[in-house]
Amino acid sequence: MSEIHYVTAEGLEKLKGELAQLIAQRPVISKQIAEARDKGDLSENAEYDAAKEAQGLLELKISKLENTIANARVIDESRINTEQIQMLNKVKLKNLINNTVVEYTLVGESEANFREGKLAAATPIGKALIGRKKGDVVEVQVPSGVLKFEVLDISI
Repeated sequence: MSEIHYVTAEGLEKLKGELAQLIAQRPVISKQIAEARDKGDLSENAEYDAAKEAQGLLELKISKLENTIANARVIDESRINTEQIQMLNKVKLKNLINNTVVEYTLVGESEANFREGKLAAATPIGKALIGRKKGDVVEVQVPSGVLKFEVLDISI
């Protein structure tokens, strides 16, 4: 069974656009393969090998995106509450180790972007935050050690 991917409606449209762009590259790579094949001996043809490898990588990306889209579940943003942390909540956290305050929005894997403050709910921090309430202290084991946060606020 495939893993369910939670996304926003905007995130799903972005994935579909990315898939369309990748599919549009298929004829370009096929043309490169044909041109390289026309150059003769395939056993020593680096252009042919490179084009075939590019085709394989493209098809892998397309397959993964098609799987993600097929297993996507759009989150109904109107049903999000702020009683406890869930997907699409914006969470304000105080790092109790260094007293810094950070803010993240919990999103699905495909929409995660740390620079934009979008944290994948499947990360160790995301998993530890799901279901927590304002005022809770959360300890998270990460590769670099243990992080300790206090949940300051939950919003949409």
